[in-house]
Amino acid sequence: MIETQKDLKLAVLIDADNVPYASVKEMFEEIAKYGTPTFKRIYADWTKPTVSGWKKVLLENAITPIQQYSYSTGKNASDSALIIDAMDILYTGKVDGFCIVSSDSDFTRLATRLREAGMKVIGIGEKKTLNPFITACDKFIYIEILKKELPAIIDNEAKSPSKAKKQAKPKPLNSVDPEIIKLLSASIADLADDNGWAFLGELGNLMLKKKPDFDPRNYGFLKMLPFIKSMERFEVDERESGKNHHIKHIYVRKKL
Repeated sequence: MIETQKDLKLAVLIDADNVPYASVKEMFEEIAKYGTPTFKRIYADWTKPTVSGWKKVLLENAITPIQQYSYSTGKNASDSALIIDAMDILYTGKVDGFCIVSSDSDFTRLATRLREAGMKVIGIGEKKTLNPFITACDKFIYIEILKKELPAIIDNEAKSPSKAKKQAKPKPLNSVDPEIIKLLSASIADLADDNGWAFLGELGNLMLKKKPDFDPRNYGFLKMLPFIKSMERFEVDERESGKNHHIKHIYVRKKL
């Protein structure tokens, strides 16, 4: 998957009108996998009741609210404010990448421009986000997959933790359709050695370049390996890494 660099400095810019506030903690936990947020700003007309739910989580997560009045009906002035700030931050040279949190495809050109300037661009939005914005990012993460699993439910009749029901997992956003299998097969072929084996880490990165919203979590799997194994169309070879027997390099290939 996309490289995780803990020292990568990120500007996190949030469009409050187009993402829910309920998963903000999970959003920042996800962003922490890719770098350190050095700018955390959120844009809205804070005089409107529609964004009142955000106000409580701003202090808890040290997010700076940017007030942008709506000057006319039907126009989203906060979008323009976010874009202007993004370009100002870009020219300061103080960040290595941007995280644009929005489900609005109006930020497609911004994401493209930032990448042209050599910035890493991570998008976070809901499943309804249109494809142009998704493909303009290096990686796009659906908010729905960040929701925590529900706690274990105790069987009231048994009154015993040992009889607790299994944790309820979120439903997969997507099913594994033929197009995904075809993309995986083609990517393995692109990376394969003479015997058809492709390194799993490189496979994840290539899949992300071809499909920025690719993520095993979209299909109900936390990691790439169980996702690959679930399809029963690919072979897996776990090889020991030199002297360290605790580290294994994983290779996959299409079943012969």
